[in-house]
Amino acid sequence: MFGSERVDVKAFDLTKQHPGEPLGERIVVSGRVIDEDGRPIRHTLVELWQCNAAGRYRHRVDLHDAPLDPNFTGCGHTLTDSEGRYRFVTIRPGAYPWKNHHNAWRPAHIHFSVFGPAFATRLVTQMYFPGDALIPFDPIFNCTANEEARKRLISEFDWKTTIPEQALGFQFDLVLAGREATPWESPRQGGK
Repeated sequence: MFGSERVDVKAFDLTKQHPGEPLGERIVVSGRVIDEDGRPIRHTLVELWQCNAAGRYRHRVDLHDAPLDPNFTGCGHTLTDSEGRYRFVTIRPGAYPWKNHHNAWRPAHIHFSVFGPAFATRLVTQMYFPGDALIPFDPIFNCTANEEARKRLISEFDWKTTIPEQALGFQFDLVLAGREATPWESPRQGGK
């Protein structure tokens, strides 16, 4: 993946974790984990979790009546390389109802966490997709008061990482601090 570094393929490729193929549009999500000065955060753990293409999490509290995909668990992890880069192969998640208010739907999103030297230094955020019509109506997206900061939660389509005839690419950098920091969830915020 990144030079000579060894990575468990099943951990970062969510489409290869089961004997069969998962349903849905294949995507590549990649980016860099950097500090406020643009320096790479090397060899740090990046974790991802998401619902399936039908908008259902493989979790006992998810009671949405959308089907579960037996070939998609919805979670993975990887280590950044020496330049702070990470990469996941997955499927585009679906929108889902969440009963927060009348006719409430969450837009397609992927959860990320970045681990520091201890579990207490874990940062969590969500990545959204460009052009999703549900984004303006999402209370979690709108919890970030600053419009410029909210824009940093939306990934960018990326031709460079698009795999011809297989998967569209999306770029999503994770900036840990500073004026251009990725908005991170407070420890009490949580949610799906």
